[in-house]
Order: sequence, then structure tokens, then C-alpha cells
Amino acid sequence: MKPIVLFLCTGNSCRSQMAEGWLRHLAGNRFEVLSAGTHPVGVNPRAVAVMAEAGIDISTHRSKRVDEVLGRCSPDQVITVCDRAKEACPVVSSEPRVLHWSFDDPADAEGSENDQLTVFRRVRDEIAGKISEWLETQDRWL
Repeated sequence: MKPIVLFLCTGNSCRSQMAEGWLRHLAGNRFEVLSAGTHPVGVNPRAVAVMAEAGIDISTHRSKRVDEVLGRCSPDQVITVCDRAKEACPVVSSEPRVLHWSFDDPADAEGSENDQLTVFRRVRDEIAGKISEWLETQDRWL
């Protein structure tokens, strides 16, 4: 049985969706990867666009409430990717390891479309780097 990794954010629109896409891409099928939000708002089209630029298709992802995901599984690892989700992180019965990675919310980016996409790309790349580092510590699951 594959370890379950849950990325948790507030809106489940950008950071957690990109993290889900990156871990699937970088780890292949070694994990069951999920993402959810404490208050899901739909997948941000800019997140879909910048992930596509990196060769990762998240266009079929959908925003999910954390209780929906926890009703179906007990994650082995929960990774919060925003400060608000860290504060609202639910208690899960299997007592998974919980990590917190704080990334800027690209959905808050202002300016021109290009300015906003620049922020999305930066956060996308920061998430990829953090997941790559994390994967190096996961020998017991690889």
C-alpha cells in the first residue's frame, strides 16, 4: 500500500494543487497524492497555465474540502502550504506526520497579467524545490 500524502491549503486553488502535481510528477507512483482546502474556491487558471509550462497537467484537478478527503482516507503525511491552513489543520485519526511549508499566495498577486504570472511561476518553482528536497528524505518510502 502506497503512503498517502495530503497537501493542505486554504482555497485548494493554487499552492496545494501545484504541490499535488509536482509530487506526482517527481515521485511517479510511489505515493498516493491528494490536495484539499479548508475553504476550497476552485482551481486557479493561472496555476494550471504555469504548471503546463513546466510540463505538468493539473487541468483535471478540482478543489476539495479537507473533510471530504479525510472521509475517504487517513494520510501518512500532511503538508500545509499556507499559514492559515496550518492554523486550521484538522486533527486526523492516524496521527500522520505534519509539516508546514509557507509559500506566498500567488492568487494575491497584483499588476498586469504578466506580473501575476511571474509570481505564480516563482511560487511554482519554490514548491518544486521544496518537494525535491523532501523526496530526498523519504528513503523509507522509496
